[in-house]
Amino acid sequence: MSGLVHAMAILTDTFQKYSGKEGDKDTLTKGELTELLRKELPGAGDSNKAAVDNFFSMLDNDKDGIVDFTEYVTFVTALTVLCNQK
Repeated sequence: MSGLVHAMAILTDTFQKYSGKEGDKDTLTKGELTELLRKELPGAGDSNKAAVDNFFSMLDNDKDGIVDFTEYVTFVTALTVLCNQK
């Protein structure tokens, strides 16, 4: 498996690991996103409730109360770009 295909699989697998625990298997609730951040990005999920609410609101582009796969991928991509800047 190529590196890019492997990265895509990890991205998808990570989303699916947390989605659907509280609702639709194709979306992340605020609780599921908080768990994902806490376990996958140490320190990121330790914020107070207001910070988590604000972060969730920023990710939920269409304001439907959930984070879908496209919104999640956009977040991970933006985070990757930020980490890659010198």
